[in-house]
Amino acid sequence: MEMNRRQFLYGATAASIPVLTGCDNDDEPIVSIDRSYPVSPFGATSTAEEVTAGLDLTGKTALVTGCNSGLGFETMRVLAMRGAHVIGTGRNLEKASKACSSVSGKTTPVALELSSFQSIIDCADTVNKLGKPIDMLVCNAGINTFGELDLVNGVERIFAVNHLGHFVLVNRLLPMLKDSKESRIVHVSSKSAYVQAPEVGIDFDNLRGEREFDYWTAYGRSKLANALFSLELASRLEGSNISSNALHPGLVQTNIARNAPVMLRKAFDWFGNLIAKTPEQGAATQVYVSTNPELRGVSGAFFEDCNAVTVSGNNYLFDKPMAERLWTTSEEMTKDYLIDWN
Repeated sequence: MEMNRRQFLYGATAASIPVLTGCDNDDEPIVSIDRSYPVSPFGATSTAEEVTAGLDLTGKTALVTGCNSGLGFETMRVLAMRGAHVIGTGRNLEKASKACSSVSGKTTPVALELSSFQSIIDCADTVNKLGKPIDMLVCNAGINTFGELDLVNGVERIFAVNHLGHFVLVNRLLPMLKDSKESRIVHVSSKSAYVQAPEVGIDFDNLRGEREFDYWTAYGRSKLANALFSLELASRLEGSNISSNALHPGLVQTNIARNAPVMLRKAFDWFGNLIAKTPEQGAATQVYVSTNPELRGVSGAFFEDCNAVTVSGNNYLFDKPMAERLWTTSEEMTKDYLIDWN
């Protein structure tokens, strides 16, 4: 009954907060569990603690971006509670330190500003000096500007932070991921990747703001980029000790709407508790994908509600040619900050 109530309320109010839920339309894609992968007993209301019950992560090292609030904080908290050493990143060391010191377990704060490639390099260098293989890398941090076009290093800000920043970070950390016996890269994408992205998928001729700008579409583009980056990374790492998967955490009560227009913020404040997951529930899928033993060797999948899924209709989640082009384009945009890990 709880899921039926949530689905009803979601449909009734999603039009008020499309940028957070994905635009509501008559051609809503059908999301189905992909039974070619292990099927879990968990679902939309499961929490991060529930999906890790009985797991001992002692001796494992995880890095979680955006650890100071929302899904990142809950992910760090539960991984540390289960015994992992969690490296938590925030936009500055003060934010990261405050978050890390407020959870039980072993944590290390590191500054990471994803809009600054130099900050990403500094972060990776700091992590490398810890001398620990990375067993879990959760690319969780993300933004929506809810504003006019803004460029970072000549690139649209949402795309630069949500995709290019993590693209450089993963590249710089790959040697430490390869040092692990089994390492998992988890990309926090969104339903927006398949309901809110441009009609053409990644509009490669508009990444620098050459044409029209709409922050809803820009956010969808960046989340599609997360999914396609994961897909291509999984292909390039096939046969290695590293897996790569993407996911939609669900509509979650976090502070991502803090910069949204007043009416959008009010709509989420009024109705969010009726249709949204709690952070504890929202973090469940990324924690599950990061840790569950049944997913050993699973790579290139897209998860929702703790299960790999297929998505009907016209979307680009598993578009291999687009993923390859995105990789090449991303390399060109960040070439001065990458290392050769082949």
